[in-house]
Amino acid sequence: MRQDVLPRRSIMASMGAAVAAIALGSRNARAQAPARQFQPLNHDADAWLETVKGRHRTFIDASTASGAGEAMLYANNLYVANRAGYALAESDIAVVVCLRHFATVFAFNDAVWAKYGTPMSSMLQFTDPKTKQPPSTNLLNSADYGMTLPNLGNTIESVVKRGTHFAVCDMATHFFAGELAKTAGGSAEAIYKELAANTIPNSHMVAAGVVAVNRAQERGYTLLTAL
Repeated sequence: MRQDVLPRRSIMASMGAAVAAIALGSRNARAQAPARQFQPLNHDADAWLETVKGRHRTFIDASTASGAGEAMLYANNLYVANRAGYALAESDIAVVVCLRHFATVFAFNDAVWAKYGTPMSSMLQFTDPKTKQPPSTNLLNSADYGMTLPNLGNTIESVVKRGTHFAVCDMATHFFAGELAKTAGGSAEAIYKELAANTIPNSHMVAAGVVAVNRAQERGYTLLTAL
């Protein structure tokens, strides 16, 4: 064997080891580098979500008449269970109920239901369980229906007193205003303004309920769906 072969092989082996070390170092550097975290764009329109006091945040999404009732029950359960299981005060629990799609009508007070209860009942196929007639009041604010409604007697007023806030779908409100204008007569825009002026306490109009679901999760709320 020629004498210069061994030195060349030694040099090539050293170069290979150096390249491998550089590649391994590069991979290790990439592995150790912190992953770039997603940072949502915050908007002033959603700033109210930060004003709901609490150290645990839950956003309850309701899109049906039944879901609206379930949302009141779930809100109540969050306060009760956190007090019983964790000795937490109501002020420690931030709850936002989103009333969107067909649940939106329950974001309006008795004045709206007295005037538009019949057409709203027809659109939702929702009647008073006692009378089997269209409601003339917001039934989710009554504790007198027990097991006949999914809120099981937990009212809008009772969860509001505990600190619950409501996200009300503006898109659905415009939709219902348009439908009410067709059946009850009048201007859709005027009816929309009437609906928006007669929402339940602690209400916040949001561009769309589906958007509010996204924005709330970006601000640290856990999503709970009421069906």
